[in-house]
Amino acid sequence: MSDAAAEIRARIDTSRPHSARFWNYFVGGKDNYEVDRQTGDHIKQIFPGLVDVARTSRHFLGRAVTHLAGEQGIRQFLDIGTGLPTADNTHEVAQRVAPDSRIVYVDNDPMVLAHARALLTSTPEGRTAYLDANLYAPDDILKAAESTLDFSEPVALMILNTLGHVADYAEARDLVARLMAGLPSGSYLVISDSTSTSDGMIAASNAYNQSGAIPYYVRGVEEIAGFFDGLELTSPGVVQVTQWRPSGTEDDAPTVDAYCGVGRKP
Repeated sequence: MSDAAAEIRARIDTSRPHSARFWNYFVGGKDNYEVDRQTGDHIKQIFPGLVDVARTSRHFLGRAVTHLAGEQGIRQFLDIGTGLPTADNTHEVAQRVAPDSRIVYVDNDPMVLAHARALLTSTPEGRTAYLDANLYAPDDILKAAESTLDFSEPVALMILNTLGHVADYAEARDLVARLMAGLPSGSYLVISDSTSTSDGMIAASNAYNQSGAIPYYVRGVEEIAGFFDGLELTSPGVVQVTQWRPSGTEDDAPTVDAYCGVGRKP
């Protein structure tokens, strides 16, 4: 094992649940530990609907990236809060539509880093890169991403199921605004997050936050919409993840406590 790989493995904490591994368990992945599964099973007893949130949020990612790469001609994606690789990651969806797409993934979890370096490969025409960086340092993210992305051309900023980890709403708004400020006109913001739209989701959030994991705070729909202030919302606006340009398949049918939106920078 290389020194870098050993350092990454040494940073992995298996004594408490982690959001990326917890989510991976909910979408049927195998990259999780017993503590993640125990927490997941406990929360499923409180609110079984969280499994639908995880699954349908992932489907939203695919539809949003397909729309941006296909109908809007976007060829660059900056995906912050990547999570563990599963099926149909951002680069796979984008490069399926446009093989020359460039994608930069950003996360600071060591297990995500190890898997991303091994699995997030690119088409010959495009490029895929991974940054070990923190959402709380947007200027550093933008500077590092410049080695892969051309900021004179539009970029789609993806922040999916991540902003809930920022406890202070004003700070979350500021982080998004600073990231978008570094992107050119014609760029897009794509956000999805769990929402405080049912007692079950609120109870699930409280249970998760008491598990020892990094807390995740669910917000109201109007707060999710606030992230898009100053942007041109793509139809149908800020809606449940199942209702954003649905494919019409049964899998996307449930009513879920997760909202999303796609907005264009004028």
